[in-house]
Amino acid sequence: MIGNIDWEYGYEFLEQELQQIVGEAELGTRFVDKLVKVWKETGEETWVLIHIEIQSQVDSKFTQRMYTYNYRIFDRYNKQVASFAVLGDSQKSWRPKEYSYELWGSRASLEFPIVKLLDYETNWSELEASDNPFAVMVMAHLRTQASTQNPEARLQWKLRLIRMLYEKGYSRENILQLFRLIDWMMTLPKQLAEAFDTEVITYEEQPMPYITTVERFAILRNQRENIIEVLETRFGEVPAGLVTKINDLGDIEDMSGLKALFKQALTINSLKEFEQVLPQS
Repeated sequence: MIGNIDWEYGYEFLEQELQQIVGEAELGTRFVDKLVKVWKETGEETWVLIHIEIQSQVDSKFTQRMYTYNYRIFDRYNKQVASFAVLGDSQKSWRPKEYSYELWGSRASLEFPIVKLLDYETNWSELEASDNPFAVMVMAHLRTQASTQNPEARLQWKLRLIRMLYEKGYSRENILQLFRLIDWMMTLPKQLAEAFDTEVITYEEQPMPYITTVERFAILRNQRENIIEVLETRFGEVPAGLVTKINDLGDIEDMSGLKALFKQALTINSLKEFEQVLPQS
């Protein structure tokens, strides 16, 4: 589908431009996932904007949104725009591919390719054999979707996918990024989350690189969540700013530091006092 991009020129994510386009659209809280600038395989200094929408739920206005952002990007930059949709919903029949309208003989339309993640369920063996990090993320999405009512199954699949990160020999950076994404996607009830952390820790006994970092991440995440939960139980809603400060405590080298803060959360008189005992950045 995309065969004439010159990757030697690299690519550029246009986050700032994207936010401007979203703001100008005045269509409420709607976000395009990524806006990327690439170059074609020509001698000319031509560039193409790749407009990608990732949609996880059926939306009757989805095709109109695709059309709206496509023409707004074209209008702003006067460049060719390629729009793609990644559909992560659970309805097999929902495959929106175009938007059009006609009035008095005048017609406007947009057709765009889609990737339906649900279709990859029948190609599971190919996903497992692939070295592409996106294959792991597709598997995580599918198993998250399939285990909505079965947390025990989700735990087992989450552990299996984490093991897969090491077996495929990804770089340290890729392992940590994928670990965080899988951990975020495949949320577990508290008891099973603790079981997951315990299982991850046992990986350290195996000859796998970076596991100490992953183990540390899992433990720190659990400890931070415990602190926030205790504060919520004792004082009600915890201000977003304080939650952010607690979540930024991952740089504490001594694990006992978080344990001490947990004890403080159990006995402190107020949220204000707790914030005062936090380490200063």
